[in-house]
Order: sequence, then structure tokens, then C-alpha cells
Amino acid sequence: MPRIFLSPSTQEYNPYITGNGSEEYFMNQIADAMEPYLLANTIRFTRNTPDMTAASSIRLANSGSYDFYLALHSNGSTDGTKEGAVRGVIAFYYPTSANGRRAADIFVKNLKDIYPLPDKVYARATTTLGEVRQPYMPSVLLELGYHDNTADARWIEGNIQAIAANLVLSLTEYFGLPFVTPITPWQGTVQTPGGGPLNLRAAPGARAEVVTLLPNGAKLTVYGRYQEWYTVGYLRVAWATLTPISFSDPTDTVPCLKNDKRKVYFALDS
Repeated sequence: MPRIFLSPSTQEYNPYITGNGSEEYFMNQIADAMEPYLLANTIRFTRNTPDMTAASSIRLANSGSYDFYLALHSNGSTDGTKEGAVRGVIAFYYPTSANGRRAADIFVKNLKDIYPLPDKVYARATTTLGEVRQPYMPSVLLELGYHDNTADARWIEGNIQAIAANLVLSLTEYFGLPFVTPITPWQGTVQTPGGGPLNLRAAPGARAEVVTLLPNGAKLTVYGRYQEWYTVGYLRVAWATLTPISFSDPTDTVPCLKNDKRKVYFALDS
């Protein structure tokens, strides 16, 4: 399953013309809203923190193993003290990165559906932006509008959830995954006939790679559903954290996972 490094802006010194917050604040709002979608779509992620910088975010990403680096920013055409006339959304990518360009084009395609001026959403190659040039993995830096333009600032502020969902939709397209809308997470326990293990798979399909075997009695968190498959998180004892790891395969006849609210059915693959 894919793993990304998510880098919302750490530039708290860039105020929004509306006076409601900063670039750092609103990009972290979008990243917060992305997390349930990332969990529901089995995209593992590491995220920077507001006390970091772009340089330290890049170093952290390069010290790990990631499939993609996504930087979230808003743009400015003035010093922030006066109204800017420029509007638009830009997806920056490194010119020699085929996957960076492919990802940028996907982001542009989908953002055109929600940004009010779709003709002003475009991809651009760059060799000057560190968060595009320096990551070891394919990367895209998104400028999600201009924070010194009132219309753009208000669009960002009023569409946090829509932007977050749109960005994760693009990530699922990039990674070749189905898009899953998150549900309110709920807890369950694996219960299988005969006490055998439950296969967890890397994708929703009986032939998909088995990621791990869940023992009977394992505690799970259910994050989403795609057709007759569920995205779940498994409590790994060694890490003591919930991590989205795969899809569980349901049937109409084998009760394997229950909670207090409803019964769900998962197939025990053999």
C-alpha cells in the first residue's frame, strides 16, 4: 500500500487578506481534513509539524521510505498588506520527473471541478522550489489559491472539506486505488469459523496481495467501505498504533466481524 509524506505549509508569517488566519493555519486545516480520507483509502502517511520548516520536512521525508511527497501551500502576489489581483491554482512538479508530472496533471484535472475559475488551474514545471527539487520521491507542490486575494482566500476558507476530499481523490487515481468515502470509524473484533486467521489484502480483490493474517479475536477499526470490501486498521502490538493496512473481504454467510451497532460479514480466504 502506498505511503506519502504530507507537508502542509509552515509559513505562519503569510496572513490571509480576510484576517482569519495564516497560510500555515489553513493548509494544516486541509491536511487535518485529509486524514480520514487517507485512512479510508489505505494511504499511509507521515506529516510534518508546524514547528518544522520546508527544509526539515524534506530531510525527514528523505530519511524514510515514501512513494510520494505532497506539499500544500497558498500563494501570494503582494507583501500581504494589500489586496492582490492574481487568482489561480498551480501544481508544481520537477521537469524530469514523469510521475511528478503525471500526479500534477491529475491534481489539476480534479481541482478544476471545484475551483471557481477552472481555466486558472494549471501545472507548471519548476527547478527552484525545494519541496519539488529535493525530495527523493516524486513530488508535487500545490499552490491552492492566493491568500492575498479576497475571493481566493474565502474559497479556501469555505471549502476545506471539499479540497481535502479532492486531493485524496487525486492520490487514489495516482496510485490506482478506488476512492472510498470515509465513514465514522467503529471498532470490531475478528470472529472466524473454527478460529482461523483472516486474510487482509492490499487491494479490494480476491487475488490481491495478502498483507498479513489477522488472528481470530484481533481488534480492528473500520474506516470505509468500497462495494463489498471494507478498509480497516489493525492494532499492531509492536507499534501500539492503528495503521490502515488493507481491505477485508466480506460475504453474506460468514460472520467474522461484529460491533454493537450492526453485524458485518467478512470472508475467510483460504
